[in-house]
Amino acid sequence: MKLVVAGPFGVGKTTLIRTLSEIATLHTEEAMTETGRPVDDLAGVPEKSTTTVAVDFGRLTLPGNIVLYMFGTPGQRRFFPLWQDIARGALGALVLADTRRLADSFEIMDMVEEQGLPYAVAVNRFPDAPEHPAEVLRTHLDLHASTPLLLCDARDRDSSLDALIALVEHILDALPATPEQP
Repeated sequence: MKLVVAGPFGVGKTTLIRTLSEIATLHTEEAMTETGRPVDDLAGVPEKSTTTVAVDFGRLTLPGNIVLYMFGTPGQRRFFPLWQDIARGALGALVLADTRRLADSFEIMDMVEEQGLPYAVAVNRFPDAPEHPAEVLRTHLDLHASTPLLLCDARDRDSSLDALIALVEHILDALPATPEQP
C-alpha cells in the first residue's frame, strides 16, 4: 500500500518516516543555505537546518501482512511539481500539521484533495506549540466529519503508528465494496 506523508515545510514528515520505518530510510535531506533563506519561511521553525529536496521513503509491515510504503514529500512550494509524481499510485495521504502554523496546511490538503486521495490529518506536537481541543482544530482546518484527525508526536513510534493506522483504516473504509465470491 503506497502512502504519501505530506505537510508543510518543517512539520516532521522525515522524522515520522524515520520513526516508523522497519528499513533504513531513504532520505534526501540537505543543509539549508543562505540562498534559500528568502524562499524558505522559517517562522515557527527557527531551529530547522536541513530540508527534504526530493523524497523520503520508508516501509512498515502491519499485522495481516499489510505492507505500507511511505513516501514523504518536500513541503516547500518550489517542490510542488514533484509532489504529483510522488502521489501517483498512492492510496492515501497522512497530512501532518503544526499548531504554530496551521494555515500552512491548507495548500497541502488542497493538493491531496485534488488528487482524490483519502487522507487523515495528524497534528504533530512540538514542545513549544500551543495545544487546542480536537473540535477547535477540526473547525480551523475545515475538515469533513469523516476525515480522521489525530494528535501525534512524530518522534514517538506508538503515536506515529496510531496516526498511520487511522489513515489505513480510513482508506480501507473508503474502498468500494467488492462483491462476495460464491
